[in-house]
Amino acid sequence: MSVWQLCTNIHGVAPIRACNQTEPKAPARTRPRVSPQLNRWSRARSIRSGRKLDRPVPRTQTLESTPATPPPPPSHPFSPPLDSDYADTLDGGAESTASKTIYIVSDGTGWTAEHCVNAALGQFDYCLVDHGCPVNTHLFSGIDDAEKLLEIVKQAAKEGALLVYTLADPSMASSANQACNLWGVPSTDVLGPITDAISSHLGVSPSGLPRGASGRSFPLSDDYFRRIEAVEFTIKQDDGASPGNLDKADIVLTGVSRTGKTPLSIYLAQKGYKVANVPIVMGVQIPRTLFQVDQKKVFGLTINPVVLQSIRKARAKTMGLTPESRTNYFDMDYVRGELEFAGKLFAQNPSWPVIDVTEKAIEETAAVVLRLFHDRKHKCTMPRISKRY
Repeated sequence: MSVWQLCTNIHGVAPIRACNQTEPKAPARTRPRVSPQLNRWSRARSIRSGRKLDRPVPRTQTLESTPATPPPPPSHPFSPPLDSDYADTLDGGAESTASKTIYIVSDGTGWTAEHCVNAALGQFDYCLVDHGCPVNTHLFSGIDDAEKLLEIVKQAAKEGALLVYTLADPSMASSANQACNLWGVPSTDVLGPITDAISSHLGVSPSGLPRGASGRSFPLSDDYFRRIEAVEFTIKQDDGASPGNLDKADIVLTGVSRTGKTPLSIYLAQKGYKVANVPIVMGVQIPRTLFQVDQKKVFGLTINPVVLQSIRKARAKTMGLTPESRTNYFDMDYVRGELEFAGKLFAQNPSWPVIDVTEKAIEETAAVVLRLFHDRKHKCTMPRISKRY
């Protein structure tokens, strides 16, 4: 049965193209007063991580600038009901006409498509953050039924959404492409082109089965157990615990509090690297083992003092501390002094690369660490003075 016939059977009529109807303009909301640089940095990282941002459209936008969206197709008494979780997801899809929507559809976990979309959105921070055009992403994973796929395409047509999909089954991918063409939904097949290219290069046909599908087995490999061991090691070595084990680590991170040592360590551990992190605190002696281990393992982390103060204030608030509390944890003078103390330590150890984590996502910092780690491991040329990345 063709996609056109399936659409007709579900809705009672063939799908139609978008007409000139426009949706009513959402009421304008007052933009709150914000600290410009810190909030731009925070919003940019939120967009890259896939979180939704609730930002109004500039008041100069008019109804004519909003693209027309197709009307919903007539309901049919025999339309197949969706699962409860799908119904909730689709009903909550239309949130605001002021935002752009991207639907991510996968017959597996959706990890590949979701990360591709987030990576691409990172190229538009200047627009998404500075000019108030928020983007909402919705992930639909485990889609292995054509009728559910068409319901998602139908909802995408109603919202004027972009559809990004990774469907390993060629027939499902073809159905998605045909349905999007019929309903006028812009779409992108992430997996298909590269799968076809590899198939042509290898001279064999792909299985057409998504990861985790019945019939595919993934035996536990040495790499799997290596990653489990790395995670266990990293958790035990968090925040300077057991400094005597630093020589067993593949990577050692050091920096002042709230520079992202722990999340970066866990991220690297999930890739199979044993990571230890050592905090730098004024008035607290640095473990001697930090200077005795292979210095090619050690990486310093630093951050902008204004950003660090903001992060520490948020941390203190979650701990129940108030500005009246007798603590200098988020005092600017103390923050600057601690960063200067760490900077002197880095200067005394010029073989430690220093990575500025300001405005960097965990993935970006990890990429720098791993590049330098492997450069050193393969004895590539490294500067003899401390360099910031």
